[in-house]
Amino acid sequence: MGLFHQQVPSAAPATDAGSVVSAVELVPANYFAPLDLATVFPRSAPLEVDLGCGDGSFLLAMAEKFPERNFLGVERMLGRVRSACGRAARQALSNVRVLRVETSYAVEYLLPPGSTAVTHLLFPDPWPKKRHQRRRIVTKDFLAAVHRLLAPDGCFRIATDQADYFEAIRQLTAGSTFVEAPAEREDQEVVAAQAAPVATGAHGGLSVGSPPTRPRSSTMAGS
Repeated sequence: MGLFHQQVPSAAPATDAGSVVSAVELVPANYFAPLDLATVFPRSAPLEVDLGCGDGSFLLAMAEKFPERNFLGVERMLGRVRSACGRAARQALSNVRVLRVETSYAVEYLLPPGSTAVTHLLFPDPWPKKRHQRRRIVTKDFLAAVHRLLAPDGCFRIATDQADYFEAIRQLTAGSTFVEAPAEREDQEVVAAQAAPVATGAHGGLSVGSPPTRPRSSTMAGS
């Protein structure tokens, strides 16, 4: 599968509902240049980015809770993008856009420097087997790329249900340009509410039902 995708026009005229869904999906005119965010959203506002937004559960919950902010979801799977766009359209959330592209490509090439108030990475694939851990998305280079796109006083919020991955991320951030900070309560509540179906998924994640098995989360502020 390629890093980015071209929208294929339909032969049939778009319905009103289809037009609204299409308005939610962000299809860049140029995948080789940073996004012009002033043309993406109907108004200027702090931007939060959900990397690997899946079907949009967390993204849409946050967008509904904080209508004064803009939210961009990044997801590579077509079915999940369509689900997130459809749900955003049905909820009439004008502050949401969804971009179908690989997370690493969006962070490295499409999100402009200094453009993002908050970047979220919730339950990235943990690749628990030792021989597969080199595939984990959080690396020093990835953290540097995320730091570059953050606005002044911006922060990067990560949640994982894999204890060793959490510790590995903390080690990677030690001595970096990030400073670990406690997550805000309002975001923790939304993460907990949306985490259960993710945390009990294909990778054997733990339930969020009791304190010993709650997902681990960390907020890192750019220094």
